[in-house]
Amino acid sequence: MSELIALTREVSPAVVRSELTHIPRVAIDVAVARAQHAEYERALASLGCSVRRLPAGPEMADAVFVEDTAVVFDEIAIITRPGAESRRAEIADVEETLKRHRLLGHIEAPGTIDGGDVLLSGRAVFVGASSRTNRAGIEQLRRLVEYFGYSLQAVDVRGCLHLKSAVTVLNDGTLLMNREWVRPDAFGALDIVDVHADEPRGANIVRVDDQLLYSAAFPRTWERLEHRGHRVVCVDISEIAKAEGAMTCCSLIFESQKT
Repeated sequence: MSELIALTREVSPAVVRSELTHIPRVAIDVAVARAQHAEYERALASLGCSVRRLPAGPEMADAVFVEDTAVVFDEIAIITRPGAESRRAEIADVEETLKRHRLLGHIEAPGTIDGGDVLLSGRAVFVGASSRTNRAGIEQLRRLVEYFGYSLQAVDVRGCLHLKSAVTVLNDGTLLMNREWVRPDAFGALDIVDVHADEPRGANIVRVDDQLLYSAAFPRTWERLEHRGHRVVCVDISEIAKAEGAMTCCSLIFESQKT
């Protein structure tokens, strides 16, 4: 019998020193960030996920953004090699957990990939060529996933940290997108819902089956999604966002494969 697992990781006290690329550094209240993270986990549980939280070392500033350490497909989990060297110590515990559920593949040097740059829609894999994900990593991932019948398309990313900062999946045929940060024609015939013009960072949303978990910071885009018939649950992650993270960053969601 399978279950839907949401793998998360606690907020380290070092989050105040997280890696930043596109936003200025401001003070982070660690207690508030932890409370918001706990609410995020409760929301995942309410949507049917079994939440499994990993601890974070005292020096793992970005460990709460567990999505970047792996990409989980039905057939295989790819352990990444994050683009920021400071994050590579995060991999071991995630690998130990995922090997209980999947065959494992690995991205090796000189390749780098952050999981936040990998978007899956059906059997199509879109990978952001960003400051954290390089061409060598993309080609390694291509070889791994094409073996299992997936197609892979590299997508240039501009103005934001990861591909999923610019676009995420609402359902099998629809994307939520900020067109300023990614070219829509890279995604073929998929339908696009645009973020509200006043909410450029609002393209990141978590899909749990036919349900959506979203940041409360983007009410105009939220209204647009609900008007289109999407069921959206919102939580406040404003303190976590100061570390240049977003909704999908904070979990790895996959079906267990128990026998």
